[in-house]
Amino acid sequence: MISREQSNTLYQESLGYFPGGVNSPVRAFKSVGGTPLFIEKGDGPYLWDADGNCFLDFCCSWGPLILGHNHPEIRERVIEAIHDGTSFGAPTRKENELAKLIIEHNPFVEKIRFVSSGTEAVMSAVRVARGFTGRNKILKFEGCYHGHVDYLLVKAGSGLVTFGESSSAGVPESFASETIVVGLNDEQAVREAFEQYGHELAAVLIEPIPANNGLLLQDRDFLVFLREITRQYETLLIFDEVISGFRVNFNGAAGYYNIAPDMVCYGKIIGGGLPVGCYGASKAIMSKVSPDGPVYQAGTLSGNPVAMSAGIGQLTELLKPGFYEELEAKTHRFVQRLQAYIDTYSLPMNVYHIGSIFWLNFSNRPVVRTAAEIDPESMRIFRKAYAEMLDRGIYFGPSGYEVGFISAVHTEEMLNEAAVKIGESLRIGHLE
Repeated sequence: MISREQSNTLYQESLGYFPGGVNSPVRAFKSVGGTPLFIEKGDGPYLWDADGNCFLDFCCSWGPLILGHNHPEIRERVIEAIHDGTSFGAPTRKENELAKLIIEHNPFVEKIRFVSSGTEAVMSAVRVARGFTGRNKILKFEGCYHGHVDYLLVKAGSGLVTFGESSSAGVPESFASETIVVGLNDEQAVREAFEQYGHELAAVLIEPIPANNGLLLQDRDFLVFLREITRQYETLLIFDEVISGFRVNFNGAAGYYNIAPDMVCYGKIIGGGLPVGCYGASKAIMSKVSPDGPVYQAGTLSGNPVAMSAGIGQLTELLKPGFYEELEAKTHRFVQRLQAYIDTYSLPMNVYHIGSIFWLNFSNRPVVRTAAEIDPESMRIFRKAYAEMLDRGIYFGPSGYEVGFISAVHTEEMLNEAAVKIGESLRIGHLE
């Protein structure tokens, strides 16, 4: 068992400073037990904690570190930027450079606005959709997470089509009532929602690759259906690509599936892992954004020069020929090896993947498309397996509902060894 003496000490201290001792809930390790690991450094595919334990990292800061930790191209650009200052609250050349890299290679956006997080990107995109359409209601899907915005922290009520119910204290029901929640992959529910509220709907908001509550891969036909029905009702289709953007394809799920949304949101992957995000759309839609239009949105740290520099370094690497093809092929081979181990021991589970994203599903279902298809009891198995993986030097996000990520610096040798270690941990996790 790995030592957690220093992490334990730091956690006890942090309990006096922060709610639950953490600054984001999942970090508290409540779903996997034990003390959170306090990380000291990361380099390449590895993390080191305060006790000196080394882990092969499959969390990758929840996705954006597609080039691994402390990538030299990003590091040197950040150091160079810091020499000139860290924040100006004014335009810089670097904003233009990063925007050009995105827009010139992305057929789905003509203008973008940089913000400081994925949550802020989605919040702003919804406001623009409301301003553009003159409508108030939003349709979202059970099992998709879009940040901690009041009217998006909702769950489905009873019935096929319902107004959202608050899923967090502090969210007024009047806010949640502007959000309609339906199940993923359910055309009937979406049709009914549009029949009832279609001319009140400003936008349909979806993770085209839902990856915040398991990897709930949607049938492409369902996404095409959403594209068609939103056009029919003149409702905007917003793709929340905070996880999938620049992960499965340079143009995200929109490029992967070749489906054009009206608006798209990206997260910190465009800043090499630094705090940044953006939303984008056509010139017509973005003309509604202040100072060109009446939809107000601002941010002192938007377009921060350090984050922009990191993003330029990262996206330049991602544009190299064959980058995504090689990363997806490597992920596929890793998943095959892991699944072979699972099958050898007849464990009732499957490993799903798309691009360089993968997820350990504790059931025999060949595919899981909705949150309701995930057995909550299976998280007991993950909890036990998680401790075993840590002891073997494997690090995942501390929740069985979270996905894993492969980076460009995970080598075949590392992944071969990891597949065995993960497989062993899963086998022990299934033991009574």
